[in-house]
Amino acid sequence: MASRYVLSDYVGEAMAQAVFDKLDDGTFVGRIPPCQGVIAFGGSLRDCESELRSTLEDWILVGLRLRHHLPVLGGIDLNKEPAREPVDAV
Repeated sequence: MASRYVLSDYVGEAMAQAVFDKLDDGTFVGRIPPCQGVIAFGGSLRDCESELRSTLEDWILVGLRLRHHLPVLGGIDLNKEPAREPVDAV
């Protein structure tokens, strides 16, 4: 059985909403509209997508660390406090 990771699923949901445009100079810009400030540039569409994914991952980690409200994507809410199991349950 394959393991599922909520952060990987969240990144996948966000990247599915990415919007890319070709600029006048032939380079590309990508952004993820629900994720304010997540934008990246690249010389090719593939480079732009890779940069956008990296930017998104950093944006998520900083947002979690600073307790920013992150958008709910694909039903995934990273703003919830994690449930803690009692130590004696282990």
